[in-house]
Amino acid sequence: MSDHESVDDQPQTQAQESGDAGGPTEQELATRTLHIQSKRFYLDVKQNRRGRFIKVAEVGAGGKKSRLLLPMSSAAEFRDYLSEFSDHYASLGPTNSETPPEDGKLKSEMIVKDNRRYYMDLKENQRGRFLRVSEQVSQTIPRGGPRSQIAIPAQGMIEFRDALTELLDEFGTEDLEPANELPESRSIRVENKMFYFDVGSNRRGVYLRVSEVSVRNNFRTSVTIPERSWGKFRDILGEYAEKSTVKDTE
Repeated sequence: MSDHESVDDQPQTQAQESGDAGGPTEQELATRTLHIQSKRFYLDVKQNRRGRFIKVAEVGAGGKKSRLLLPMSSAAEFRDYLSEFSDHYASLGPTNSETPPEDGKLKSEMIVKDNRRYYMDLKENQRGRFLRVSEQVSQTIPRGGPRSQIAIPAQGMIEFRDALTELLDEFGTEDLEPANELPESRSIRVENKMFYFDVGSNRRGVYLRVSEVSVRNNFRTSVTIPERSWGKFRDILGEYAEKSTVKDTE
């Protein structure tokens, strides 16, 4: 699981994790962390057998967590709407804490993607202005189901948009389905350490991520090796292995 999903909210990198609600195995391709007022936001690009998406997680001052799942195409629409909401927010006058709008809404938009709807509402209350983003998943959209939502302070919408733009520029706006020919993940245990080998792909090509995990304290580090360098790594490791074998037989 990602750092913001761990019990103590301490950073922890992992090449693979179980999918949401028992879904297929996921790979985390990139992450961004934002600190906006008293909140932390995590933007993770993830990939599973169904495709690529962005998970947005909000952690409040009290540790309460909320999250949204955005297909890459929906994340691109959301990024564009963030610009619109930011422009509208900039055009507003000072906050009127005594007589806010009756329903609190200053501007609203919606994104529809398959069986998901995303509601975006720029709102105002006695604590200020914020963008509430709600995700509703249902097989029968007109009736709808329970929603998950996050709230972005209005002052942080530009920062949020810029972080999202960086991820979209790197990984694209298509809901990419992983190539079926990519090798399956492997792992080995050596004494008190686990090594995970995960092959993934992004706009820059195929890569191998090698993660080292200490069994004792679960501390994790990883390196990413582009596919074009695999042969060189193999040759170097082969040389070391050959020399080690010679020493063992002497």
